Amino acid sequence: MDLSHGRPGDEEGTPGPGLPGGLLWEQIEPPSHHFSPEERALLYEEALYTVLHRLGKPEPNHVTEASELLRYLQEAFHMEPEEHQQVLQQVQELERPLFCLKATVKQAKGILGKDVSGFSDPYCLLGIEQGVGMPGGSPGSRRRQKAVVKHTIPEEQTHRTQVIAQTLNPVWDETFILEFEDINNSSFHLDMWDLDTVESVRQKLGELTDLHGLRRIFKDARKDKGQDDFLGNVVLRLQDLRCREDQWYPLEPCTETYPDRGQCHLQFQFIHKRRATAASRSQPSYTVHLHLLQQLVSHEVTQHQAGSTSWDGSLSHQADTILFLHATQKDLSDFHQSMAQWLAYSRVYQSLEFPSSCLLHPIISMEYQWIQGRLKAEQLEELATSFSSLLAYGLSLIRRFRSVFPLSVSDSPARLQSLLSVLVQMCKMKAFRELCPDSAPLPHLVTEALRTGTVEWFHLKQQQHQPMVQGMLEVGKALLSLVQDIIGDLHQCQRTWNKIFHNAIKINLFSMAFLELQWLVAKRVQDHTAAAVSSPVSPETGESLFQLYISLKELCQLGPALSERDGVLALDGFHRWFQPAIPSWLQKTYSVALARVQRAVQMDKLVPLGELTKHSTSAVDLSTCFAQISHTAQQLDWPDPEEAFMITVKFVEDTCRLALVYCSLIKARARELSAGQKDQGQAANMLCVVVNDMEQLRLVIGKLPTQLAWEALEQRVGAVLEQGQLQNTLYAQLEGALAGLGHEIRTGVRTLAEQLEVGIAKHIQNLVHVRDSVLPEDAILPLMKFLEVELCYMNTNLVQENFSSLLTLLWTHTLTVLVGAATAQRSCPLASSRLKIALQNLEICFYAEGCGLPPEALHTATFQALLRDLELQAASSRELIQKYFCSRIQQQAETTSEELGAVTVKASYSASEQKLHVELLSASSLLPLDSNGSSDPFVQLTLEPRHEFPELAPRETQKHKKDLHPLFDETFEFLVPAESCRKDGACLLLTVLDHDTLGADDLEGEAFLPLRSVPGLTGTEAGEVPQTRLPLTYPTPNGDPVLQLLESRKGDREAQGFVKLRRQRAKQASQHAPRPGR
Repeated sequence: MDLSHGRPGDEEGTPGPGLPGGLLWEQIEPPSHHFSPEERALLYEEALYTVLHRLGKPEPNHVTEASELLRYLQEAFHMEPEEHQQVLQQVQELERPLFCLKATVKQAKGILGKDVSGFSDPYCLLGIEQGVGMPGGSPGSRRRQKAVVKHTIPEEQTHRTQVIAQTLNPVWDETFILEFEDINNSSFHLDMWDLDTVESVRQKLGELTDLHGLRRIFKDARKDKGQDDFLGNVVLRLQDLRCREDQWYPLEPCTETYPDRGQCHLQFQFIHKRRATAASRSQPSYTVHLHLLQQLVSHEVTQHQAGSTSWDGSLSHQADTILFLHATQKDLSDFHQSMAQWLAYSRVYQSLEFPSSCLLHPIISMEYQWIQGRLKAEQLEELATSFSSLLAYGLSLIRRFRSVFPLSVSDSPARLQSLLSVLVQMCKMKAFRELCPDSAPLPHLVTEALRTGTVEWFHLKQQQHQPMVQGMLEVGKALLSLVQDIIGDLHQCQRTWNKIFHNAIKINLFSMAFLELQWLVAKRVQDHTAAAVSSPVSPETGESLFQLYISLKELCQLGPALSERDGVLALDGFHRWFQPAIPSWLQKTYSVALARVQRAVQMDKLVPLGELTKHSTSAVDLSTCFAQISHTAQQLDWPDPEEAFMITVKFVEDTCRLALVYCSLIKARARELSAGQKDQGQAANMLCVVVNDMEQLRLVIGKLPTQLAWEALEQRVGAVLEQGQLQNTLYAQLEGALAGLGHEIRTGVRTLAEQLEVGIAKHIQNLVHVRDSVLPEDAILPLMKFLEVELCYMNTNLVQENFSSLLTLLWTHTLTVLVGAATAQRSCPLASSRLKIALQNLEICFYAEGCGLPPEALHTATFQALLRDLELQAASSRELIQKYFCSRIQQQAETTSEELGAVTVKASYSASEQKLHVELLSASSLLPLDSNGSSDPFVQLTLEPRHEFPELAPRETQKHKKDLHPLFDETFEFLVPAESCRKDGACLLLTVLDHDTLGADDLEGEAFLPLRSVPGLTGTEAGEVPQTRLPLTYPTPNGDPVLQLLESRKGDREAQGFVKLRRQRAKQASQHAPRPGR
């Protein structure tokens, strides 16, 4: 992948504060990796020499064949075959290097304790035995013998370690260079000995610790004085060793006495001395290795670019093998290798993108092994320059992180995080602090880079959005786009980038970017709004300003809370810049809504949207329109409480005005569509839809307090407005609009009801005049079918609220019609019976099993009075007479006053004889009806109603002269069946009369004894019969309704006779009514 980072100087920049050496980003140039032909030739010779004189077994992942490595070098150095063969021939003719084995004796563990104390004083003898092969190919197959090194290796080629006193786990960490001629015929030998010094027996006994020590004393006594003890040896063929080895080897015994003698930790490395190449003779090993690494890295990058793949920072097996061999043969330290890798990779990173994590390994390795004194001055300068160069380059990437690490590329966050990790680790290094002491802290450098980069990004975006034409609208749109880009960038900083920078170097990128950008935006927005509102605001400009206002609100909401700010923001109070545009915004909102309402009504066909949705399309559009107004109010959310209240008042006023306009438009639309319609049902359909639309509108209007957040507004303006002002304005407007809508809805429902009332009245009249032969149940069928069809239709086409209102109107009208019909048919029991059955069925119909009117709405006072009247009117004359006596019995039961006097009787019934026995005992406190101040009383006994007892003639007592408290003491018997006595209204009527010789008898009063309460008729045999005292009563002076009904039945002789007698009794009662206070 080519230079995806871009060059640091591609964009305009400023000097990075505190950069090492005072470098400018524009001045940073990655050093070239290209070598001159002479340098390349020397380097090529060095690489070939390294491959040809390879030593040791290959590493597991390294290339084994030398031919493959030579082909790779030919490609890496771009050598032609002839040139390659020529150079190869020359290298082969060079003197071979001096082969050496770099052996490091690190430590041992678990060795034998040869001294009396149980410890040893170990040391090692080591060297290389040359010219002798080891049979069997294994060191262990050679015959064990003592003093292998002493006896087989010349003394001048033998090396000895230090003696470590009194230990079983000695640590030496000593390195020796052992030369050899032929790796195939050479073996490494190491003997470990216990140094034995001459001691007296007294000294040894003082060191004695156990029985083993005592045996050791006896053994030493047999041994030559000063002879060291053998602890074990290690013998290895050089050809079995890798180029580098680091292992624990078992110490081999010379006898089987102690086979387990511990282990020895050894490190081996095959190195060269006196290399014959020109580069090795003229340049430091580190420099040569660095150049070779740079050449191979350049080749690897070129290979990946040719294959259209990106280089991931790893080398091929061939390159790894060659660099490993060269570093090993030149005995290059791990530190110098890491330093070379750092210099090469950090330089490549500045011109080619690859995972920056590849830089972490050399950083960590150098930090672990850093010793400033081991480097030469030019190496220190080179390392310092690499630090400065990479830091400056990394800061330039951070400054441009928005374009260098776009979120459209999925791995961008990981790449930025990796870069920050490298910079953080580099700046923590002791080497960096010592070589770049003047560098500012990394967080400060990154903060300044981010701040500068944010300002540059803002200017770049501003330039991108610069309009071609500098008109007010164009400038406003450009500014709006700029603000929206800033909001998007801040969202990215908040969601993604801030976490990365905070985790890496504890920098709050989001806060820094917000503070910088809001200052830059504020100046430009303030200048634009000042120019835009300096003259009357056009609708287009107002819309542009509104969108800009909304975007600035969103921008401010991203900022820190008021309690978390360090100071005032430039955008604080920005809403005041837009204040002159508010009237334009409100007018635009109303105009757009009005046009939408007019268009919606004009396109409305006044048909329901579906089975469950009974309003039409315009109601849906109107709901959406009102929701948009509420959304605009929520977007505006004006901060100043008093102005916010006035804006809300305007929104509510406009919404209510739109509602009333809609009502006028939808009614006009219904008239327009109904004009010329012959189908009255279609017109009714439209009227139903209109009513439903208005009901839907009322529901929408009722949600205004919630949608416009009146409760929150009331809390905000509580300290500004007078108490009750909000109620007197907003709620008064709302209630006025709802009242107007309610009136419109009631008018529509009233119109629908009037259409049905005509049919209801017609069917009720037909019900009354149907032939007498038709049963009442059949007579009401046309009325019920009519209502079933019409009400089902209305229920289908009206929403529940309006259908309930319609039912209420129809029920009231139906009751009125029934009352009129009942009054007209007062004297006709059959018609009244039909009306009663109709009323009962209508009640069921309007209740509709709980889906219609509730019982409390049905059972009005009118309904209950009508039902009572119809029950009376539908009754036969005899039933009415029976009801009359029931009412008189009830009146008797409720009478407690004896101002007319009273009678005392004893009555019982004998079921076996079917006889009613009546013993009239006395009367008392009678009225004086004669002129002499007394009366001549007697009592007439009759069983009522007469039609139940037609064969029983009235009975009378003896007449008593001038006695107001007569004692009759007379007995009467009536032969009557018990069934007749138990019927409703069956009673013994006791009429007390004043006998007049010359004229008609006068009425003293009447008493009614219900027969069903007489002993013997209650289900038990009569025992001791109690006396019953009955106060006398008069008939109702204002006329009984039952008597009035009976009187209206002119053709009924029985009714007329009964009424005549009752009227006579009432007339008599009125002539002798008692005076008040008697």
